Amino acid sequence: MPDFVKVAKEEDIPAGRCRAVEVHGLKIAIFNVGGILYAVEDSCSHLGAPLSTGFLGKDSISCELHGATFDLRTGKALNAPAKGPVETFKVRVAEGDVEVEV
Repeated sequence: MPDFVKVAKEEDIPAGRCRAVEVHGLKIAIFNVGGILYAVEDSCSHLGAPLSTGFLGKDSISCELHGATFDLRTGKALNAPAKGPVETFKVRVAEGDVEVEV
């Protein structure tokens, strides 16, 4: 059964920024888009490049390597060369702590 795991303090991920974390062997990128936190697997479905170093859009992240873009809300691949979606994770803030459900 999934549990929420503390991965950062809320102030560690300011608006427009990302934080890469590892939880139970999973690499996860947490993005703050206008105060809303999104978490996706930190690996592009094309060649596995980290998405945490990519280009952040309004509700999307583009891989810096070849430009594959993913919807941060659903993980859906929005363009080639992505080979499929990326996994998404629920995120919550509890008493200033950012927690991800894994």
